[in-house]
Amino acid sequence: MANSQPKMSTTRIDPVNAVPSFPKLTILGFQHVLAFYAGAVVVPLVIATGLGLDSATTVHLINADLFTCGIASIIQSAGLGPKIGVRLPLLQGVTFTAVSPLIAVGLAAGGGVEGLATMYGSIIVAGIATFLAAPFFAKLLRFFPPVVTGTLLTVMGTTLISVAANDIVYWGTEAAKVGADPIPGTLRGLAYALGTLAVIVVIQRIFSGFMATIAVLLGLLGGTVVAWILGDANFSAVSQAAPIGVTTPFFFGIPKFSVAAIISMLIVMAITAVETTGDVFATGEVVGKRITPAHIANALRADGLSTALGGVLNSFPYTCFAQNVGLVRLTRVKSRWVVTAAGVFMIILGVLPKAGAVVASIPKPVIGGASLAMFAAVAVVGIQTLSTVDMRDNRNSVIVATSLGLGLLVTLKPELASYVPSWMQILFGSGVTIGSICAIILNLLFFHIGRKPSPAVSMVDGRPLDLDAINRLDQAQFTRVFAPMFSGVTWPVERAWTHAPFDSVADLRHAFQDAVGQADREEQEALISGYTDIVDLILGGEADEQALLDTGSTLLGDFNSEKQEELRALGQAYHERFNRPLIVCVSRVDSADQLLADGWRRVEGSDLREIRVTLNEVMQIAENRFEAMVADANPIHSAWAHSFDQLD
Repeated sequence: MANSQPKMSTTRIDPVNAVPSFPKLTILGFQHVLAFYAGAVVVPLVIATGLGLDSATTVHLINADLFTCGIASIIQSAGLGPKIGVRLPLLQGVTFTAVSPLIAVGLAAGGGVEGLATMYGSIIVAGIATFLAAPFFAKLLRFFPPVVTGTLLTVMGTTLISVAANDIVYWGTEAAKVGADPIPGTLRGLAYALGTLAVIVVIQRIFSGFMATIAVLLGLLGGTVVAWILGDANFSAVSQAAPIGVTTPFFFGIPKFSVAAIISMLIVMAITAVETTGDVFATGEVVGKRITPAHIANALRADGLSTALGGVLNSFPYTCFAQNVGLVRLTRVKSRWVVTAAGVFMIILGVLPKAGAVVASIPKPVIGGASLAMFAAVAVVGIQTLSTVDMRDNRNSVIVATSLGLGLLVTLKPELASYVPSWMQILFGSGVTIGSICAIILNLLFFHIGRKPSPAVSMVDGRPLDLDAINRLDQAQFTRVFAPMFSGVTWPVERAWTHAPFDSVADLRHAFQDAVGQADREEQEALISGYTDIVDLILGGEADEQALLDTGSTLLGDFNSEKQEELRALGQAYHERFNRPLIVCVSRVDSADQLLADGWRRVEGSDLREIRVTLNEVMQIAENRFEAMVADANPIHSAWAHSFDQLD
């Protein structure tokens, strides 16, 4: 009799496209708004102060910013047509890079409300140019390898912490007013920040699932409630705010166009394109999606369209907001529709000043405590990306160290911007800007411009061979150079040669690993049988010369007579169980006890598992021998590396 039960669908829903239930969508979307709000309003506040605008104009700029932020976020996350919007959980916000140039443009055009028309004219042109140039920029992705994107994200996360620090150090009702001096923080303010951070950490530790995803929201609510009870949260601005406030296109007059202003904004958008690229890669890492040039082009088109729309709706240039990338990582909620819901909330806040005033009443130290967790999470994504980079290549380490150092220098000492000519202040005004540009330029210099310096890989007849020379070897010469990496056979080396030319030392390593991993079972067994049993290596049995060099005097002092007998018993049991030598890479063994314990566990394993473990030991031995070749060919660099290892 046929089974009448309906078959369950096995189609897996992409978590990026999954739509949470309405209650979860509402709460998680509002959490994004709370995390974003402080950063959203600070740009219009600073620009209004710089241009000397009155309170009414400032409020209008804030409302226009929130309204346009909502539209821009919906365009980016939900998408508009097939090629606009990256369709990832990325929220759009005003770029901090534009603040100083916009103030300069406005002041050059007369300052005050009079300067806004020229400012908006340059924003519109820059937005259109970004939209049109998006597909061309996306083709430059080869200039953004992990060493660049990882550095960029690490710089973003670490330098943004200064924003959270300022919220903690300077706070109070008067500090929120345009033109008012910030009020230095108190021990109570620090307690609010640390308390908010503690709530987030504790919830993440104790709870899982939905409760863990709203940890930041609960931290903000808890900190605000405590501040209100102690009299440090002031909601009087809610009653003073107008019930409705709708921005209209070209509210401050028809845009004016200045060549100098447009060039300034084009530079800003070029810089923000790099930031957007980093944010898209970061979000791709968090949600587990491989980023392609099409993703970058779609994201930049959304940036350009949103920026042009910002010029029309009395707002500012837009880019992906790194703060909310950190929130996605903390909450592990990958749905792009959560960000779309946040966009809807921001549109509502943009037309309801009273609702916005409620959010604005959250004390700065509370926001700072939550921001600290989110910004640090962005840096963690960068560190994860950098973990895939070969830092043994000195070029990569120089790129990361120099870019991170300059980014932190400008962040820790912002007054440095006043020491340089005005045309350079756009670079020195932001740690993210100078760190990002530095990483890109150094990557170009080291890997793309001129003859690429190739690291030495091996010594042949007393002279070092660099990677270029290795790529010129025929199969017989290549095999002669690298045959010592493996014992008893040469086919892994011969097969690795077929992958030449190699772009990097890492590619050369991967070729050896792939050759062993892709071999059939019979070949792998033959490879294993060519290695010396660890019992013979330690207790003085027959062993090949290279294996004895690998082992040296390692562990010999640990094996007393009792442990020697146990080692012989282990070797016999292993050989009876698997009929192959017990292979151990001794460089990864700390003591005789560890070797014996690991060996007995291997005896209890399945044959399939054990051959994988054994092949891993073989590859580690080959890797150590390869590293010895590189060290012999680069004695000075290896000496430095060894010195630093001793300091760790």
